[in-house]
Amino acid sequence: QVQLVESGGGSVQAGGSLRLSCAVSGYTSTSNCMGWFRQAAGKEREGVAAIYTGGGSTYYADSAKGRFTISQDAAKNTVYLQMNSLKPEDTAMYYCAPGEGTGGYCYPYGMDYWGAGTRVTISS
Repeated sequence: QVQLVESGGGSVQAGGSLRLSCAVSGYTSTSNCMGWFRQAAGKEREGVAAIYTGGGSTYYADSAKGRFTISQDAAKNTVYLQMNSLKPEDTAMYYCAPGEGTGGYCYPYGMDYWGAGTRVTISS
């Protein structure tokens, strides 16, 4: 069973930066990607970025392109999301999850595979 622990959230002003971390333990035999997702109050979940664990290719939602960078450290079993030039509309709970994809969006597994998330609040 996979367990994920997200950290690194906080409150910053617009234009600031945060780096989120997702510590992964366990193993899924079918997952080929890790994604970062977010959900703002009253809104649907949005896939922000993904990284393919085999070759390291990445995917970004339009809202994240040019500002966010996803990376992984296999030795530490950790996936990161560097977020720069943050905007108030980036305010949300951020989650990481394993999933499957074909190079673009990483379709996450069910909620049994999700961590508790980390809260990001951006003030104007």
